[in-house]
Amino acid sequence: MLGEVNSAARNKPFHGFPAAALQLLQPSPPSPPLICGFSGALLILFALLSVFSPPPDDSDRRISKQQINYGVNDEKKHVAVVVFRVPRSGGRLDRDIWRSWNAQLFYGCCNASTKFPNAKAITRSDRYLAIATSGGLNQQRTGIVDAVVAARILNATLVIPKLDQKSYWKDASDFSHIFQVDWFISFLSKDVKIIEQLPPKRGRTWSPSRMRVPRKCNEKCYINRVLPVLQKRHAVQLNKFDYRLSNKLRDDLQKLRCRVNYHALKFTDPILKMGNELVRRMRSRSKHYIALHLRFEPDMLAFSGCYYGGGDKEKKELGSIRRRWKTLHVRVNNPEKQRRQGRCPLTPEEVGLMLRALGYGSDVHIYVASGEVYGGEESLAPLKALFPHFYSKDTIATKEELEPFSSYSSRMAALDFLVCDESDVFVTNNNGNMARILAGRRRYFGHKPTIRPNAKKLYKLFLSKENTTWEEFASRVRTFQKGFMGEPKEVRAGRGEFHENPSTCICEAKAKEGGMDSRKLGKKNKKEGDEPKEDEDAEWSSDYEEDQTDLHDRGLYNGTRLDYEDMSSDEPELEEMLSD
Repeated sequence: MLGEVNSAARNKPFHGFPAAALQLLQPSPPSPPLICGFSGALLILFALLSVFSPPPDDSDRRISKQQINYGVNDEKKHVAVVVFRVPRSGGRLDRDIWRSWNAQLFYGCCNASTKFPNAKAITRSDRYLAIATSGGLNQQRTGIVDAVVAARILNATLVIPKLDQKSYWKDASDFSHIFQVDWFISFLSKDVKIIEQLPPKRGRTWSPSRMRVPRKCNEKCYINRVLPVLQKRHAVQLNKFDYRLSNKLRDDLQKLRCRVNYHALKFTDPILKMGNELVRRMRSRSKHYIALHLRFEPDMLAFSGCYYGGGDKEKKELGSIRRRWKTLHVRVNNPEKQRRQGRCPLTPEEVGLMLRALGYGSDVHIYVASGEVYGGEESLAPLKALFPHFYSKDTIATKEELEPFSSYSSRMAALDFLVCDESDVFVTNNNGNMARILAGRRRYFGHKPTIRPNAKKLYKLFLSKENTTWEEFASRVRTFQKGFMGEPKEVRAGRGEFHENPSTCICEAKAKEGGMDSRKLGKKNKKEGDEPKEDEDAEWSSDYEEDQTDLHDRGLYNGTRLDYEDMSSDEPELEEMLSD
């Protein structure tokens, strides 16, 4: 919790008595009038000192109430030295904190090639593919995107996907309540034939055959597993359809993915209107703003198996949540190890410290997209102290304005999605589905800064912060975050989740000076010290890929991604409860 740093004058006893006054205290017994007079003088003296002594320095705020270290200078005695002080400003940096290096030299490119046949030429009239998505809004979004590609692989007509209405989120919205159906169908008409519902079969409602495909199923997998059933039954519904398509496909299918995700999927007009109004209100307050997707709900922390130093109270509260799920006790065997390995969401305070170290001062405006925060206002207080311009959709919109959306979690999430997408900087404390979807989208539309914490390395730094100066702390944060900022070419092409790193759909403009590519031009134009050397650049890029790929392969992003195939079938809600 943030507290005020008291001045040395208020922490040290007063020793400035005049020698004459001390002698007056020696005679015994002194007369009562003399004692009364001297006491009155002392009271007046202390009152004057209280009035004229310097106030506490409000420009620097301390994180821990107990971590003030006092030092003595040989030349100037009685100097208080606070080891870890957090400044109000972000300091002077040799970079623009509101944009990425060389972003103007990269652009989204996902047009179909001339070798990609029109849907009319390849679609079979006796094949219908239906999809039932899973999870929250962003998890369902990945299913919708991949469903279009699956239909193309199978040369089938796609039925508008069904949204999950029975999961943890309990949202009764269907596709048309969230996305523009007519636009979706027309925009993709050259790629895949799409219809709103299955046609009747012999005058009756057609019930498709239901099946599931493995996670990361590639083109060959769909042809071998789904196509035979489709040829026989003519209509197939793929259930639990999330992350059921491989990250590695041929380029024309990857570009189709991007056409769906970044162009065909548009929110409905009511969502767009309200979302754009929220963005306008943030812009009216400040030229720039940060959007923070803060995942710190009680269920999130219970599921992650992490411990945040809340003592028996925290262990009891999160433990009671874990007991609702049969499989969680297996995952929660070493909470400290979870944090050491970077599998825990950062606390609100840690997010605030990270942002200050990266150069964002207390004048910066922050929009927070969040559910119920564990610990409530007590947990949020340090973040709000660091960034007092703190907003959410509930604080910049009225209840009446939000009423059409408030009963539907996916529509409320869509509003947050729009504000986060339009922000100058997007930040997350945990790399969940929304963070990954937005990271890819922001790369595609100009590499707008997207900050995901390097949790593994930051954990050790947060743990020992009181033993270092702020300058050292901030320098190390900036070092650790290289490769986690949404810069161009931060991750090698083809690495990681495609929705997060759509490298096939990002093209690079060549610089005009001597035909030099953008990466070399950027290094040529920057001042010395602006960016790491070539070997350092390779090192931090490698760190990012190594950390994220390792977690992805195990089905974990900071401990909150599930490998659904490993989950018990009698706990369906556990699969979706933390999906976004």
